Amino acid sequence: MEMLGNSQKKQKLSNTSQSWGMQRSTNVTFQAHHVSRNKRGQVVGKKGGFRGCTVWLTGLSGAGKTTISMALEEYLMGKGIPCYTLDGDNIRQGLNKNLSFSPEDREENIRRIAEVARLFADSGLVCITSFISPYSRDRHNAKDIHIKAKLPFFEVFVDAPLHICEQRDVKGLYKKARAGEIRGFTGIDAEYEKPETPDVVLKTDSTNINECIQQLVDLLREKVNENDILPFDPFSEVKELYVQENKLDLVKADAETLPAVQIGKLDMQWVQVLAEGWATPLNGFMREREYLQCLHFKYLQDGNINLSVPVVLPVSTADKERLDGVTAMALVYEGKRVAVLRNPEFYEHRKEERCARQWGTTCKDHPYIKMVMESGDWLVGGDLQVLDRVCWNDGLDQYRLTPTELRQKFKEFDADTVFAFQLRNPVHNGHALLMQDTRKQLIAEGYRKPVLLLHPLGGWTKEDDVPLHWRMKQHAAVLEEGVLDPDSTIVAIFPSPMMYAGPTEVQWHCRARMVAGCKFYIVGRDPAGMPHPDTGKDLYKPTHGAEVLKMAPGLMAINIIDFKVAAYNTAKKAMDYFDPRNRQDFDFISGTRMRKMAREGENPPDGFMAPKAWEVLKEYYKSFDSA
Repeated sequence: MEMLGNSQKKQKLSNTSQSWGMQRSTNVTFQAHHVSRNKRGQVVGKKGGFRGCTVWLTGLSGAGKTTISMALEEYLMGKGIPCYTLDGDNIRQGLNKNLSFSPEDREENIRRIAEVARLFADSGLVCITSFISPYSRDRHNAKDIHIKAKLPFFEVFVDAPLHICEQRDVKGLYKKARAGEIRGFTGIDAEYEKPETPDVVLKTDSTNINECIQQLVDLLREKVNENDILPFDPFSEVKELYVQENKLDLVKADAETLPAVQIGKLDMQWVQVLAEGWATPLNGFMREREYLQCLHFKYLQDGNINLSVPVVLPVSTADKERLDGVTAMALVYEGKRVAVLRNPEFYEHRKEERCARQWGTTCKDHPYIKMVMESGDWLVGGDLQVLDRVCWNDGLDQYRLTPTELRQKFKEFDADTVFAFQLRNPVHNGHALLMQDTRKQLIAEGYRKPVLLLHPLGGWTKEDDVPLHWRMKQHAAVLEEGVLDPDSTIVAIFPSPMMYAGPTEVQWHCRARMVAGCKFYIVGRDPAGMPHPDTGKDLYKPTHGAEVLKMAPGLMAINIIDFKVAAYNTAKKAMDYFDPRNRQDFDFISGTRMRKMAREGENPPDGFMAPKAWEVLKEYYKSFDSA
């Protein structure tokens, strides 16, 4: 942001060196971008079409221009749209550091920025500028520069009352201006000429940052010429497949008349995944075209949307022959008609090929592959209508929040960004260390209230994993002991089954959190991995999950945070990031060793896990052994 404005009228201000020579680019602070150079490198050239334009944010110091510009930049980069923010403070420290705050230099400041913005826009970038730019004439000149170049220019008035701006005065500049220490400060002893016909007005005293960004997104979608500046976002709305309430009775009555197919618990979990919108934009179980795209490309070509695992419904040959040709069928789970599948399409379930592509192995002792091999020889896709909300009546349904409900929950927490951590194991203090550090890092990057989504997987898991209800008890104990901050943590259950498909599956886990509105995703060591059933060696290289996520198509909207290796530091008596220089101080407590200690009623070293959380594990293994 610029920090000084004009003084009533330009011609009335003195332009002597005595008056202005000592005010060259002082009171400016570098503004950090939320988008890394690595992320920019991934995005440049990813999207076809020319989108060059300039979004010019103008308003008083403290109105929120920098906050909005950086958030818009982050949003656009997340959608694969190359862009860059030119911030007043940053420009005053480099390109325009030789300019004072005289009327002529202020005019030259804006002229230079307008020309630079035009070059950025001409290169195909969305250029976002954040300058007080108090004079109408200078803003009109900036617009004319773009019009002559036939480039779109959007004037955005970031409007906040002066008293609000003064309340937000983090650097104390208004206070200095009121005390006479800074002269010619816009809004105090210098005039700000409000835009007469801006393209959009952002009322930051009554509108939060997410609503402001949505207004700008709507602007960019509406103000298009031959090319869309901002293409349609398939994740902008969650596609739930529950029947609308006003049609429910009619569809239920219809379901009772339809031929039916029995489904199992695993299938029902996938019904829930689809119904709640985690697989947006699927309309139901995959048809063969979608299945082939998923299997071979790991994303849906119709929209370039990452979807790396098949969401399919296997059926027997007998069911296929009985139902082939029907226009709709009912899905029955435990004697109840739970959904209708319309316009079904049957196609061959080539199991060995599916397993080879999804898991990279056809080992029949792999627990999920075993279920695939034992499932039906046909797959049926179609448009799914789910009748009632899926509930499991296990005392945990209140944690099964849909993506839409999570988005609302984030708003209630007043989150300006959300980072997700998925787990299928108990939380120890090494996990907590990473989550705590991630929050600190986000705050250092300028986020006001980052919120953690602690999101344990709640679908099918293999027999030797800790059951969901015990894991939820353990997570609750971690929060109770304050290892994680309850005021900035949301615990919810992700309904997907666990497939143990390594880097292929971790893309699914990540993109599902994108649907829920997460901006950052913490990826663990060997995510979704397991030992090979025959050799006992890692089925997937432990680091490949993170590496693949950073390259995967369709995941540009989320930032990947690498898992750091943590171990118990015997010198610090706490979990700590492993330092090979002091390897003698580190004790790697394996899962096998942890389970042995819990079974035998022993306690781990102080600082390994919250005591109450450890007691939950001891109770589980005690009950497990007695059973």
